[in-house]
Amino acid sequence: MQESQPEYHQLKISVPQEFETVFTHFYFAENKSSCAVTKTLLPSYQTIMLFCFGTNACMTTQENTSVEVEQCVVLGPVRQAFDYTLPAGSSILVANFKNDAFYRFFGKAMISHQGTHPDELLKENCFTELWHQLSKFPSSQEKTNHILEFCRPYVQEQDETSRLLSNFENLSLNPVKTIAEQTHQSERNIQLKQKEQFGYSYKELARYSRFLKAITLIEKELERGKKVEWFTVIDECGYYDQSQLIHDFKHFISISPSQYIKFQKDICRSGSD
Repeated sequence: MQESQPEYHQLKISVPQEFETVFTHFYFAENKSSCAVTKTLLPSYQTIMLFCFGTNACMTTQENTSVEVEQCVVLGPVRQAFDYTLPAGSSILVANFKNDAFYRFFGKAMISHQGTHPDELLKENCFTELWHQLSKFPSSQEKTNHILEFCRPYVQEQDETSRLLSNFENLSLNPVKTIAEQTHQSERNIQLKQKEQFGYSYKELARYSRFLKAITLIEKELERGKKVEWFTVIDECGYYDQSQLIHDFKHFISISPSQYIKFQKDICRSGSD
């Protein structure tokens, strides 16, 4: 996403190597202008934890359900795009959980698509206290470092099956079937583990990965100043036809591919690598 206002600042913050299996990255945005700024966050199939500082931010789902963020909220896995609004004087810091990291942090706790305060998941007020601690740090990097230190005692080790699912890269093979054979488990057991610990199925992820590949290809063409050739996108990303491509765009972000190009400056990919 490209910055469209001089008083609206944003950046992606990398995590140290020891936390690479827990977070993909952190995302910080700050509105120092005199007007509210609204952006659209693309789906990421990651669970995110969002801290808000200053004036309360607001999230609005595709069903027009609005949630005001006062301190902290967890949301996900983010399957569909949603809008977030930063009023003047507001800033957010977003932690993007990687693969099964949310499960390893909170166990079997479930969250709604409308967002939940993390204290409700742990049955203690440690995240409220964390928010107060973060509020004292002036920079986004200091806030991020403090969150990482806070997380150390909470995150459990990743089991072998989850590690194999997280690191599976051979797109020509079905990871569920391959890992089931490799670990001498049933495919059903692998499917249940992925759904429970990652929050989504292999089929869901495969569809999202195809959509993300299309998004990435479109963005590269736009960066080069070239016209997007839709049939090239369809062919390279494995779509049957143009209607299937349009259907995925409508499903994930509620707009058509051509509308995505038109509104791209207002769309963020803070939740995905």
